[in-house]
Amino acid sequence: MTFTSNDTMFMTRAIELAKKGRYSAKPNPCVGCVIVQNNQIIGEGWHEKAGEPHAEIHALKQAAELAKNATAYVTLEPCSHHGRTPPCADALIEAGVAKVIVAMQDPNHLVAGQGIAKLRDAGIDVSVGLLEEQAAALNKPFIHKMTTGKPYVMSKVAMSLDGKTAMASGESQWITGAAAREDVHRLRAQSDVVLTGVGTVLADNPQLSARDGLGDLNVCQPRIVVLDSSLKTPLDAAVLAGNKTTILTCSDNDQAKQALVKGGCLVQVIAADENGQVDLQAVQAWLNEQPINSVMVEAGALLNGAFLQAGLVDELIVYMAPSALGADARGAFSMPTISQLSDRIQLKYSTMDTLGDDIKLTYVVKRDD
Repeated sequence: MTFTSNDTMFMTRAIELAKKGRYSAKPNPCVGCVIVQNNQIIGEGWHEKAGEPHAEIHALKQAAELAKNATAYVTLEPCSHHGRTPPCADALIEAGVAKVIVAMQDPNHLVAGQGIAKLRDAGIDVSVGLLEEQAAALNKPFIHKMTTGKPYVMSKVAMSLDGKTAMASGESQWITGAAAREDVHRLRAQSDVVLTGVGTVLADNPQLSARDGLGDLNVCQPRIVVLDSSLKTPLDAAVLAGNKTTILTCSDNDQAKQALVKGGCLVQVIAADENGQVDLQAVQAWLNEQPINSVMVEAGALLNGAFLQAGLVDELIVYMAPSALGADARGAFSMPTISQLSDRIQLKYSTMDTLGDDIKLTYVVKRDD
């Protein structure tokens, strides 16, 4: 498929527009659309919020009657099915566009080529694959969920140069600087779920919301999930303040459960493992059933290590501060059952960024399969 430099320019603009929805469109994918007539942009839009008009609809509304015989650049295949909004493929056909250039086919089985086929059946010239890699990177968790049936799980760790996350006393605020902490808030804002353990709730009483460095951006706050086997979460815990908190437990303490429910959170009982803790495979199964694409794990060494060993982490994000906390400080991952080198968790380097004095390292967790 041959594309012109103008095609690339307009699709680049569509991708930039799509990025505007990264904090608000979830769990829907980020999508941008640009409509062009005589090499001039006459309409543009992005998917702003789930349940609201898609990118193509915003762009067509702006272009109005000028959309007839125009070219539309869309970062993701226009939908062909009735969901919470009407099909965008139908809207493009009704507007009379002559050509549609699509960055990538939608991996959602409800679309999966059907939108492209519908456009072509209507006589519209459709090309696919322009800046596909960039468009796919923008919606990595969405693509992962559509192709595997599982949400994309990121585990975030802030640690010192010698691999420590807290002092022996538990003191951990703040190992990293302001720039790194703001980046964590951006990661939360892009995630559907922030998951932690009751140990972190009791030790640090975190809010786990997306706030710092986001200004007046339209942020759809992540849902908070707490793994709490014995229902020890205090009723005044900061994570309960937003009424978007779910506690996963294996406890049969109805009194504690009802108190938490009355406090505004959802309590879901799942299976226990052989140690009487919530079973992580049951946690994974529950997450798979939720209408989410991404999970960010913010927890202590025990839960971080357990998630890694259970093969539930897809990506590890490490914020490393230029400091050393010493031998008595707490490590990042507790994995006592690893006793030989052959059992180690293998990672594949992805990216490195500098945030103030800190370094952000991103790794993909290697799979045996």
